[in-house]
Amino acid sequence: MTVLTVEHTTVYRYAQPVQFQDHRMMCRPRDSHDLRLMETGLSISPAANVRWLHDVFGNSIAIASFAEPAMELSFVSSFRAEHFPSGPVNLSLEEFARFLPFTYSSQEMADLGRTTERHYPDPDRRVDLWAKPFARQEGDPETLDVLNAINVAIRDQFSYARREEVGVQTPVETLDKGTGSCRDFAVFMMEAVRSLGLAARFVSGYLYDQNLMGADAGVVGGGATHAWVQVYLPGAGWVEFDPTNALFGGHNLIRVAVARDASQAVPLAGSYNGAPEDYVGMSVDVKVTVA
Repeated sequence: MTVLTVEHTTVYRYAQPVQFQDHRMMCRPRDSHDLRLMETGLSISPAANVRWLHDVFGNSIAIASFAEPAMELSFVSSFRAEHFPSGPVNLSLEEFARFLPFTYSSQEMADLGRTTERHYPDPDRRVDLWAKPFARQEGDPETLDVLNAINVAIRDQFSYARREEVGVQTPVETLDKGTGSCRDFAVFMMEAVRSLGLAARFVSGYLYDQNLMGADAGVVGGGATHAWVQVYLPGAGWVEFDPTNALFGGHNLIRVAVARDASQAVPLAGSYNGAPEDYVGMSVDVKVTVA
């Protein structure tokens, strides 16, 4: 068991006072058998009226509405939680799902729905051509072996680059560029495993390595929100894969939001009334400490 404290600060700056429209936040982690929230906090300046709701995926959503204009808009979200990660050794798949290919039961397929469908254009099936060789091992390829090989290959074959641009690259763009951010790699892996008939969804949250806190090196993607993938495996449920770091299982990962597509799990989104040149810039700082 690990006790974590996370403080996530986002600040937007403007050349003159602007009026803010509603801002949508996904900042509260998902309570589960492996995570127990002990304390949460949310501070917003200028003052805002905040209402909470659950989206279609069960994520906690905060909507902030503003009355007064300002030259700076800041959000400070914090929480303290107990983390009880289960390692890969604890996974137990149904016998029929141990090897690829397999078919989900009709009952599961009714709920998995579009998480098994491809979401991005790939007319030449390039993602398929990249992914299929992992499942063409001699004999019956074990499902977890194939997924781990894909997870490691993305880390090894592509270069990580932190991007501040809104949105994600398409999987074909990631193939062409050979580089991407954590969210680009997550989307690429989702499409790759979907090409093998598996259900996958996008996860946004935080990454930590308690053995390397304060060190100059360690897992890639810390210091901001992080993105990874969950693959649904009968008997084990939704299993975490972080292709940015080739991590398997949820040991270093704190889930905040899960979604069918990356566009549905944006940590913070909103707008303002004013000219484009009024926007000066933004800064993001994430601090994760381990007791």
